[in-house]
Amino acid sequence: MSARRRWTVLAVCCLSMFLVGLDTTIVNVGLPAIGQGLGIGTRGLQWTVDAYTLVLASLLISSGALADRFGRRRVFQLGLLVFGAASLLCAVAPSAGALIAARAVQGIGASMLSPVALAIVVNAMPDPKERAQAIGIWASVFGLSMAAGPATGGFLIEALGWRSMFWINAPVVVAALVLIAVFVPESRAQRAQRLDLPGQALLTVTIGLSVGTLIEGPRIGWTSPAALAMYAFTAMATAAFIRIESRRHEPLMDPHLFRSPAFTSAVLAAVAVFVALNVTLLLNTLYLQLARGWTPLAAGLATLPMALGATACAPLSGRLVGRIGPRLPLALAGGFITAGGLCLIRLDQDTSVLLLLLAYLLIGIGFGFANAPITNTAITGLPPTRAGVAGGITSTARQFGAALGIAIAGALITATTPTELAHASRPGWALVAACGALLFLFAHASRPKRTTTHSTPALIEPEREGTAPGPTRHSVRGWVRRA
Repeated sequence: MSARRRWTVLAVCCLSMFLVGLDTTIVNVGLPAIGQGLGIGTRGLQWTVDAYTLVLASLLISSGALADRFGRRRVFQLGLLVFGAASLLCAVAPSAGALIAARAVQGIGASMLSPVALAIVVNAMPDPKERAQAIGIWASVFGLSMAAGPATGGFLIEALGWRSMFWINAPVVVAALVLIAVFVPESRAQRAQRLDLPGQALLTVTIGLSVGTLIEGPRIGWTSPAALAMYAFTAMATAAFIRIESRRHEPLMDPHLFRSPAFTSAVLAAVAVFVALNVTLLLNTLYLQLARGWTPLAAGLATLPMALGATACAPLSGRLVGRIGPRLPLALAGGFITAGGLCLIRLDQDTSVLLLLLAYLLIGIGFGFANAPITNTAITGLPPTRAGVAGGITSTARQFGAALGIAIAGALITATTPTELAHASRPGWALVAACGALLFLFAHASRPKRTTTHSTPALIEPEREGTAPGPTRHSVRGWVRRA
């Protein structure tokens, strides 16, 4: 493809990814309005957000494998259709149960977008430096959509009501479908991975139980028989997943990949960053609207410094990764997120608005620096022909972190009055700072051990005609040892 065509493909994929990121966070600012409109309490509101992220996190890897097998453009288009139809169902949902179910279907569609978009972008960029820049832009758009969700949602709620947050997806989906049909070429792996249905089922159960326990814990009691049973089932599902995946010829997620310190650190860093981001967004929404009486629009606009910081720093992070590797950008991300969390660790009812804005700016800058090095490091942990699965594992870690963040933040403030909310949220800001501190540890392990002929870190080689068959579990294990 020509340079113009390659960057057009990136732009189209970024448009679709903007939808996924936006819907991960846009609902946060509308939670009080949704609660009033449908009579939903805090626990139901948590499920409204996490029904989307849980399904999204559970299906990302399988969706990437399906795209490698049946064609990335085809799966991308199907994902947009499902996402758009589910958005319309969310907009007309008559009850809390209907909304939560529609959000889950929305997550199914979104799971076909995130890893597939990254695989399409990576395979369209043959030059390593150009590919690093493209991933930086991709991460910038994704970060912008996540951070801009609250401001966008606040504006729509003020103007048209909370249902407009879902209506707005329809025209964007239609435009994306047209652009994909015109500009995005079809691609697939030379030898696609087989579907791992037992692994997929156990991964879904593990993620659902772990997050569901956090959401339901305050209601059922953390030491109740029901809670103890959920702990036990979560542990058993996790152990069964690891055991089965270790023995399968082509597993959904090969446990041997986690022997690579760089790959493991990238996955854990993705979880930490998105825990911090989603704790910030949920606590911000409820604190400003319930404790301080701000309107949804004002609460959403308060996050604009976060969006600006993420947008400005993500491209810079991509360039730094292309020139010197992921370590420095990831360390900068940790420093800014830690500083932002510490700013609000003594939050009270009358905390200065300037301090709030400064904290959101710092967290946004950290978020902007984080995505490119995490993506770069994670995709070097898989063989080159597994682009879809590589994107799936990275995105799964992000969305699992998002679901955890919502569940933890909700558990902290459940059953608190508006006047108690600021004090109850302080452990959440300490958690944000701790997530930032963890990034320093992950940055140390993020530099790939392989050497290449290029000065830039290896990302993913684009697939070409005549490439060798895809890796089996044993070849992956040897690849990791060589890395």
